[in-house]
Amino acid sequence: MAEMTFGEAVRDALAEAMRDDATVWTLGEDLTEIHLVGGNYAYEGLIEEFGSLRVVNTPISESTIMGAAVGAAVAGTRPVCDMRTVDFALCAMDELVNQAAKIRYMFGGQARVPMVARMPIGARRGAAAQHCGSYEAWFVSVPGLVVVAPVTPADGKALLKSAIRCDDPVVFLEHKELFLDRGDVPDGDVTVPLGKGRKVREGSDLTIVAWSKMVLIAEEACDVLAAEGVTVDLIDLRTLWPWDREMVFDSARKTKRVLVPQEAVQVGGFAAEIAMSVSEAVGSDLLGPPRRLGAPRIPVPYSPPLEDEYRVTPADVVDAAHALLRASTPRGRLSADRPE
Repeated sequence: MAEMTFGEAVRDALAEAMRDDATVWTLGEDLTEIHLVGGNYAYEGLIEEFGSLRVVNTPISESTIMGAAVGAAVAGTRPVCDMRTVDFALCAMDELVNQAAKIRYMFGGQARVPMVARMPIGARRGAAAQHCGSYEAWFVSVPGLVVVAPVTPADGKALLKSAIRCDDPVVFLEHKELFLDRGDVPDGDVTVPLGKGRKVREGSDLTIVAWSKMVLIAEEACDVLAAEGVTVDLIDLRTLWPWDREMVFDSARKTKRVLVPQEAVQVGGFAAEIAMSVSEAVGSDLLGPPRRLGAPRIPVPYSPPLEDEYRVTPADVVDAAHALLRASTPRGRLSADRPE
């Protein structure tokens, strides 16, 4: 076990994968230029170890990067391409959505696309509208794509290794404000199965389902709720497609209340998909309908005070939890089996 940052953990994952498999390589813009804020230090030292044929600096053309990765994957290698930020990846949507995601189906399984597209997501202080997107719902809705969104350094490393070994295209979402977060990372070849969630906290009054940085926001909210006597089952999905339905549904049956907060704009978000899936599967076991929570439908502002209004905060999660508890409390009791 060693303590390291998220950026260091995913760098180690890529380095270990490249040592283990000569077909793994990486490409993107300025990968050999180290920028602490931008997260490119997640490639530090790789060019010296593997050379310019496996750590490839590309032109500033996201469609070229993605197209090259798709073609190289079909040809038998396992490319890891970097979009620098999810907003820039929008320039490569045709290559990702119409090619990478559909090739296995259209060729009847005779060809696969074992590639990883790394896309930093989420708001970063002062980065403004064109650098702060959270578009996970878009990617989840595309058949053929696997979508991963880790929060801890340990899961960042383990899930990136799992993503590289996957025979389907993986969209690997890394929150920009997590790269310098520190945590313990196990030694050795540790992976996490794609589609398996993580129970962060055990509770009996409320289930909160979250992913990426929102897990940390939800943890702060759980501390506040715990001081009030409310215990929370907090689930980190880790993989958004496929997502751990069994863990979520089992928790929903236990607590009978479900809240799904997300950083992305609430309208049309992935939180709504989770909430509706819970309602359809176990709605008869709940004390009230699941609730979602997300950002207002506005671009991410540059102004710090306006950016604060956009962000979903721990206080917002606490308020949403209070509203859910009030609406679903039968006859003045906090839950069916425990008085207030």
